[in-house]
Amino acid sequence: MQTVLDAILGRLIKIGRLTVRWPDGSSQSYAGGQGPEAALAIRTRRAVRHLVVNPALKLGECYMDGTLVPERCGIYEVLDVLSANLAAKTNTHPVAKVRGMLGVLKRRIDQYNPVRAAQRNVAHHYDLNGRLYSLFLDRDRQYSCAYFRRGDETLEEAQTAKKRHIAAKLLLNRPDLSVLDIGCGWGQLILTAAREYGVRATGVTLSEEQFEAVKERIKSEHLEGLVDVGLTDYREVRDRVFDRVVSVGMIEHVGKDCLPEYFAKVKELLRPGGISLLHCITGNGKGGTNSWINAYIFPGGYIPGVNELVSLIIEDGFQLIDIEELRRHYGRTLEHWARNFENSLAEIEKSKDETFIRMWRLYLNSCAASFNTGNISIHQILFSKGINDEIPWTRAYMYAG
Repeated sequence: MQTVLDAILGRLIKIGRLTVRWPDGSSQSYAGGQGPEAALAIRTRRAVRHLVVNPALKLGECYMDGTLVPERCGIYEVLDVLSANLAAKTNTHPVAKVRGMLGVLKRRIDQYNPVRAAQRNVAHHYDLNGRLYSLFLDRDRQYSCAYFRRGDETLEEAQTAKKRHIAAKLLLNRPDLSVLDIGCGWGQLILTAAREYGVRATGVTLSEEQFEAVKERIKSEHLEGLVDVGLTDYREVRDRVFDRVVSVGMIEHVGKDCLPEYFAKVKELLRPGGISLLHCITGNGKGGTNSWINAYIFPGGYIPGVNELVSLIIEDGFQLIDIEELRRHYGRTLEHWARNFENSLAEIEKSKDETFIRMWRLYLNSCAASFNTGNISIHQILFSKGINDEIPWTRAYMYAG
């Protein structure tokens, strides 16, 4: 198996350098052209075997159990080398096609998320502990890509800019407007929309922790007349229509087979001429999922391809207004989160064990590396239900604020 993994790495690494120390103590360097460098140790023959058979899942598991460890660098550097080479599509893992064929049925089952399954999936990630998220997110607990106008802003500044950027795109320019936020998180967008723009804002979430936190914020900020929140699936919102529908970082949890259902529901919830903004992670080309992320971080998740989303929007009769790519913004956001996570380890260790800490360290750093190297991206897609001639002639209105 070591010989097989050696051959795989020799084919894979065409950018930068990766040095591997094997279980027997020997080392081998795999060097391509100019690029990032890193080193790691594989401590057991069992780990070698796992990495040959199912690297997408087992690399994460081996890091979590300590049988794969970075040497003279951090886990981000290892992931940066691997992501750079995967983004270049220099080759395909020799058993990937076989695993793909065997896994088709399981993926179709996993990626269909009816209401009960969606509730379980959300609870797995978002109901961990509100305190944990407050340690690495901004004060408003925005758990999505920030918006960096220059690139050197603080996380707080960039997250505030993100909310205003979305508000500008949605044309929240009249206090009589109504807004629905699908997957409202800790309420950051609906509270800002009501407080700063005077619109009537509704949020829905499946997370009990988030729901209770939003209710408390509405009360403490005296916004009861403008903001309401429901502990419900967006598909269960009935007999209401809105001028604006927004979703930030939620559609990735919908599942591939439920994507058409999402857009059909948005169409039902929008008034004629209403505007919707979708802010979501996207795959390059066709969509997909990562087996380790699906097993440990976001069960039931699916990253749609941007072409897949645009096709569904057009097929449902929406008018496509604007698409903006924000890949580098999410890479920078995740770097902030990963740094905050490490700076909060003393507090995190009070309630979480070493396996959990390794899992979350890998999650934050692998996502940062994936965005920074272009393996995945993120887009804001703006569209309307039918024609909307209130939208200004140029994009200038999106950046004026």
